[in-house]
Amino acid sequence: MGNLLGIAYRDGSRQPMREIAATKISLSAGVASDFRGRKHGRRQVTVLCAEKWRAACDELGTELPWTTRRANLLVNGLSIGPECVGRTLRVGTALLRITIETDPCSRMDEQYKGLKRALMPDWRGGACCEVVQDGDIAIGDAVQFVN
Repeated sequence: MGNLLGIAYRDGSRQPMREIAATKISLSAGVASDFRGRKHGRRQVTVLCAEKWRAACDELGTELPWTTRRANLLVNGLSIGPECVGRTLRVGTALLRITIETDPCSRMDEQYKGLKRALMPDWRGGACCEVVQDGDIAIGDAVQFVN
């Protein structure tokens, strides 16, 4: 079992990430106020593992804010990889199904030179999820696989 360490959303493409302490996740909108949640069923919510983010930063020899990755949720205590596709995560009272890897894009190198490459191995860039059940989430909530 892990914990939810961070929540963030953005209003639109290339907009800054906004960190919040609690929010709602819904089938219709993903993370409340996040522009991606309502458009992309398979990638309504993105989840980043803190340990894998640290590994990418260590490889670069720097420490970057987790929001540099532009993910919605930062979790610790879980390892998410290809074997997790189709599995369901409970975050707070919401349920999220892991659908695909969040592929690092060239935007990452705009943020920090070499970041895209550092995120490539071992799903370091995180996972995309679709919302299975609406719910409330808050920093500190337990995060666990339910299947």
